[in-house]
Amino acid sequence: MVQKFGSLTAGAMDPYVNRERANQGKTKTGRSFQTFLLGVLFRTDLFFLAAGFLLGRAVIITSLTPFVLPFFATVFWMKRKKRWADSLAVLAGGLTLSVGQAFYGLLALLIFLAGRQIMTAFHRAHEERWLPALVFIAGILVRLLCQAAFTLNLVWTDVLTAGAEASLSALVTLIFMQSVPLMSTRVNHKLFRNEEIICFVILISSVLAGTIGWHVYDLSVDHVLARYAVLLFAYAGGAAIGSTVGVVIGLILGMASVTSLYQMSLLAFSGVLGGLLKEAGKTGVAAGLLIATLLIGVYGGGYAGLGSEVIDSAAALILFLFTPKSLIRQMASFIPGTREYQAEQQQYVRKLRDVTVGRVEQFSGLFQTLAKSFYPPAEEDRPDDDLFLSKVTAKTCQNCFKKESCWVKNFEQTQHLMLELREESRKGNRDENAHLHRLWREHCSKADKTMDVIRKEQGLSELQEKMRRNVKESRRLVADQLKGVSQVMGDFASEMKRERGLHEWQEEMILSKLNGVGLRVESIEIYNLESGAIDIEAVLPNDNYGACEKVIAPLLSDILGESIVVEKKQASDLPGGPSRVVFISARAYDLETGVATAARGGGFVSGDNYSLFEIGSKKYVLAISDGMGHGERADMESQDTLQLLKKVLKSGIHETLAIKSINSILSLRSTEEIYATLDLALIDLQNATSKFLKIGSNPSFIKRGGRVIMLDAGNLPIGIIRDFDVDVKTEQLKSGDLLIMMSDGIFDAPKHIENKEAWVKRKIKELQTNDPQEIADLLLEEVIRVGDGSIDDDMTVIAARISHHIPEWSAFSTDRGEKRFSRAE
Repeated sequence: MVQKFGSLTAGAMDPYVNRERANQGKTKTGRSFQTFLLGVLFRTDLFFLAAGFLLGRAVIITSLTPFVLPFFATVFWMKRKKRWADSLAVLAGGLTLSVGQAFYGLLALLIFLAGRQIMTAFHRAHEERWLPALVFIAGILVRLLCQAAFTLNLVWTDVLTAGAEASLSALVTLIFMQSVPLMSTRVNHKLFRNEEIICFVILISSVLAGTIGWHVYDLSVDHVLARYAVLLFAYAGGAAIGSTVGVVIGLILGMASVTSLYQMSLLAFSGVLGGLLKEAGKTGVAAGLLIATLLIGVYGGGYAGLGSEVIDSAAALILFLFTPKSLIRQMASFIPGTREYQAEQQQYVRKLRDVTVGRVEQFSGLFQTLAKSFYPPAEEDRPDDDLFLSKVTAKTCQNCFKKESCWVKNFEQTQHLMLELREESRKGNRDENAHLHRLWREHCSKADKTMDVIRKEQGLSELQEKMRRNVKESRRLVADQLKGVSQVMGDFASEMKRERGLHEWQEEMILSKLNGVGLRVESIEIYNLESGAIDIEAVLPNDNYGACEKVIAPLLSDILGESIVVEKKQASDLPGGPSRVVFISARAYDLETGVATAARGGGFVSGDNYSLFEIGSKKYVLAISDGMGHGERADMESQDTLQLLKKVLKSGIHETLAIKSINSILSLRSTEEIYATLDLALIDLQNATSKFLKIGSNPSFIKRGGRVIMLDAGNLPIGIIRDFDVDVKTEQLKSGDLLIMMSDGIFDAPKHIENKEAWVKRKIKELQTNDPQEIADLLLEEVIRVGDGSIDDDMTVIAARISHHIPEWSAFSTDRGEKRFSRAE
């Protein structure tokens, strides 16, 4: 069933892939259009000029203009290059309204610049902290001066009005400082917060307030633009965003024109209906506006004014219908909670992951290159005889009167004799070859001195050769470690590339089946469907009663045809938020272990040590190490070996390379002849394939029914030589097999038995229990009893039994689900 399920992924999903590619092409075209549009707006400064012009015209509650000073403050705080042009646009907008409005704007600009110059002289840093206070003070002064200039009379109501306008200006300054910079980021995309979205909507509403009073034939420009904005936000963000935008825009427009207060109800209702009908596309959103216009329009102007309201809505609908979907989709990517916003977040995470993967792969390649450079030459250079002879002759023959006779007339004979003396010195046979010594004395006038120099130079040469071997071994160790690190980093980079697969219809089928049994599951994402490597992620509202382990995992096991378990469960950081659960393939086998140990003479310190640990979730390691001798030193050697083994294997380095690295470390760290044996079994719990690495250790045994299989290898103990090949044996285990590993103390105990392997096999065969702990205890007890109760060496026995994995919650099937799955296949 799993094979059929997985095989459909490549073939049945081709239309989906083609559709995705087409959508990607359309998205790319839409983004190109958006990039061009934003480039025109920002590079020509069109947006800021238009916003400044309209904000200079915006008046609320008949006489208050709380948008001029905040706009001045924001553009100068942003240090825009065209801030003076933007300021002139404000004055031009005010002049179209009245001369008094233009005078107010000019006076506000002058007072603000003077106050900003004074504040900058004392507080140059953190301008955003004192800027709202400066706007408040400047707002009061400007309004009082204007009132005094035009009326030549001030009353207490003027002071209250100035204070209210200044307070509102300070608040609008904070809003503009949040929203205006969002429009100056050009085409760079970022993810906005809800507060930033609301501030941006208030900015748009303030700009739209400057269009009040404009008419094109029978169309009211402010009504058309306001409804168009609500349609865009309702279609992009849904009912919540649509209604919020409608309320904010309607409130500000209503404050600018008291006769338009009913517009807030119309816009809010349009936002709600349009957001609720957004799944029907632009038609549904348009229907929401028409319904709201017909219902609320009668309330605002009666039947007489309903026609103008419908015309304004129709104009907004035309603008909305001609707006490219790609632009609206890009707009939705800025609004938190939308699918586009989540896709943008995932794209950001994907980009970050790709960058990280690229850097990790670069480091992996770097370590691979370093490993190649550290590896010593394939063939070791032979000793340089000419260099050796030159050193000897420099100390002996250089000042000899027979130099010409020996090295000119009899060169070959002199060289041959010296090299033979060197070979004799290398073997340590200084007095055995009397014939050679006699020939040399007859040939050389300084025979004894020359032979002493040859011995000394040979000793130095051997010492240098040993140092070269140590350096060579150290280079090989470093190269192996670098290669292992490169491999681990490469594997890590591959794991980071974990990408969601194209399994749309499988996800829908699984989701419908889970919801069909009453489980609330928000989404299912399939990353891998390969047998033994299934990876599925689900999002649930909550899991207070363990439904993931008790119901969902068994249902997935029934659908996919193999055991599925919960790997991890991540609760939301927010109270009541959704939980993410990852389901993976369960291991096919379980391993039960038992250990029995005894120290020499019944002591507390044993030279034997063992380690049982998991690598990941589907590999298990059993290891025994026996240090040379007994006591604390042997205990330290075996512990160090196992600790190194555990850390290296858990890092992800291959087991063969791990053994070689540990051997090199132990052989190089001390000049003493110390070593430790290592008996390692690595069992794959997915397919029961086992690898056995034996370094100077005793045979292991597998009991399968009434038959006992012996596994042995001939590698020397670890650390005793520097360069060796690890002999790895592979064995396919079966459910019910018993694996027994033991140290040499078990074999050495029965002194009177010659064929100890056969004796151990017979004892294992005679065991009547399958419990690993009982087996380990019985074998250790039998060995001690045969040895007359004496413990002459450290003893360790590890027993393990492999069996099929049985999930805690067994899978159950439903006929309805099976039929649906069969039709899908």
